[in-house]
Amino acid sequence: MIVGIFHQGSGLGNQLFRYIATRVKAEELGVPFGMVNPGSFKGAEFMQLDMGEPVPGNFVIEQGTGKAFIDIEGFNLFEEKKITEDGVDIRGYDPEWNFITDNTVIDGEFQDEKYWGYKLYDINKWLKVEELHLSDNTCVIGFRGGEFTAFPELFLTKEYWESAIEHMLKKNYHMKFVCVTDDPATARAVLPEHVKITHDIGTDWRMIRHAKNLIIANSSFYILPALLNRRAEEVIAPKYWARRNTGVWATRQNFYRKFTYI
Repeated sequence: MIVGIFHQGSGLGNQLFRYIATRVKAEELGVPFGMVNPGSFKGAEFMQLDMGEPVPGNFVIEQGTGKAFIDIEGFNLFEEKKITEDGVDIRGYDPEWNFITDNTVIDGEFQDEKYWGYKLYDINKWLKVEELHLSDNTCVIGFRGGEFTAFPELFLTKEYWESAIEHMLKKNYHMKFVCVTDDPATARAVLPEHVKITHDIGTDWRMIRHAKNLIIANSSFYILPALLNRRAEEVIAPKYWARRNTGVWATRQNFYRKFTYI
């Protein structure tokens, strides 16, 4: 059995990456899978996940962080390596992934497409949601505010959004823009007045999944629905991902061939 973990303190994007990595590895090995703390899954209102088999062990939630800890007799623990360079997170694919065996609990971000990219067809079925029908003239903007605003090296500048919108308007002068976000107030302060702003986690995720054109922030929430979006003609994302403002690639796991980086 391969066991994944839904940390209570993780956002939906991080939870989904942990889920697909767990299922992919279990299928590779031909063994069952299960998720620790399935009740904390943050997309349950709009996405019905197969949680696999019950996990044979108890878990505890660390107060403050929401991190789940589990110790199962007879199980190994695989933790994805974190690598920093000059204080910047540059992690990517951990080759020790190839040596995971049955009866292992896996813990990590697993956002590098080398972990699961070849299984996108199956992942598309695992993460099935009700379809949204959007006009071909609609561009959906995924804006991340919240705690990102406290970090000037991370929070995307107005210049990024203006450049991305200009790029889309050159393609289609009649393009209309809708922003989905965790932070409507900050989005309204940064984005042009003509951009409509919405905030509903289920609708937001589904809009990213089905829009023909996308502009996204450096947030894990937007990655999987953008990659699974078969209608998307173009997905604009920030170059250098978490360090666009300083021009140094951070979290190199977040380079995806489908995205156009500016």
